[in-house]
Amino acid sequence: MSASSDFPQRTKQTRRWNLASLASFHLLDAYTDFMLSRQAMNCTPATLSFYQYTAGRFLSWCEAQGVTTPEEVTARLVRQYLATLADKADRTLHAHARAIKTMLRFWHKENYLPGAVTFEMPRIVKKRLPRLTEDELRQVLKACNARDRAIVLLMVDSGLRRAEVCALDWQDVDMQTGAITVRRGKGRKPRLSRIGAVARRALLAYRRTLKDRDGALFRSKGGGRLTGPGLMLIFRRLSKRTGIYVTAHALRRTWTILALRAGMDVLHVQALGGWTDLEMVNYYASLEDEDLLQAHARFSPVDNLDR
Repeated sequence: MSASSDFPQRTKQTRRWNLASLASFHLLDAYTDFMLSRQAMNCTPATLSFYQYTAGRFLSWCEAQGVTTPEEVTARLVRQYLATLADKADRTLHAHARAIKTMLRFWHKENYLPGAVTFEMPRIVKKRLPRLTEDELRQVLKACNARDRAIVLLMVDSGLRRAEVCALDWQDVDMQTGAITVRRGKGRKPRLSRIGAVARRALLAYRRTLKDRDGALFRSKGGGRLTGPGLMLIFRRLSKRTGIYVTAHALRRTWTILALRAGMDVLHVQALGGWTDLEMVNYYASLEDEDLLQAHARFSPVDNLDR
């Protein structure tokens, strides 16, 4: 009798547990389907990691709030989540919002949502980004050994990204012409870049310090290929030695500014930098007051009126 009275109770508990699991699975299922769609689109590992972190973090937060189905995700819920990230940099906050918006659009398209979920994107405050002045660049170069000098000169002369530099092999650099074949550009897009004679001489000086002069262009102290974290460590050490903020992004911005100041066409900057549109060129350029004043002094409409 006791056993028979206990049996229905266990059945109800099991049923309630199954229903809760099913609801939770529905939210996870929608997220998993979204991630599979990105894989099917042949997104790069970096892009997949971006969505796993941003969209995945939002998913975990939703579950912690008791949200178990995609239908429960509303614009209000998204705003509440973004408010928890208010201490992040504006571009970081915008990136999280962008990932969520992409996922919600997919959910709506695939009928996980009864209607479109729309929300305002966080505002990005335009500010001048860190870069090196010419004097700062000279100070950094004085603090470099042969390898680090070659790295800094190559990055400032070519505008290559951190991952692109680490992926380079010696065969990718033509020492006669300076042409660099970037085989693993952002978004898996190969492109051509170039370095001048000064950067090439620095590479040759570094190459003379190596026993194995083939394979990876830049090596760690252990002899393996230099990794992204390894490159970041090099820049942190240079920053500590010089008191100058050195990062891969700062060097890329330095290249952008110096190239534009030297008269390079903005479309050439876009192509060499591997940007898909001019918006990112404008973001990286962030011309300073000095550049604007010099430009006006050169092209003043009134001063040129009678020329």
